[in-house]
Amino acid sequence: MSFVITPKELKDRLDKGDKLVLLDVREPWENQIAKLDNSILIPLGTLPNSISKLDRNTEIIAYCHHGMRSGDATGFLLQQGFSNVKNLIGGIDAWSVQIDGAVPRY
Repeated sequence: MSFVITPKELKDRLDKGDKLVLLDVREPWENQIAKLDNSILIPLGTLPNSISKLDRNTEIIAYCHHGMRSGDATGFLLQQGFSNVKNLIGGIDAWSVQIDGAVPRY
């Protein structure tokens, strides 16, 4: 099983109406600049204390600015027994460049 997803793959999945949880692990100030619609914000540093906010039975797509923090979040969630977690390759910056230029870059 792959633990990554490209921006194009994510867009295709969202367009199909797949039930996904978009998990933003950036800081609140970053989320205020740019975010994906219907995402939930749980900064990486608070994830261990906020794990109960996540449903283990849904597919979770973690994202951050460029994919590093969300990669860490993906690994952490997998270690905690979440079985269906993916990291958005390139983060929200790649989403802005490849999918939706209206999403601000910073």
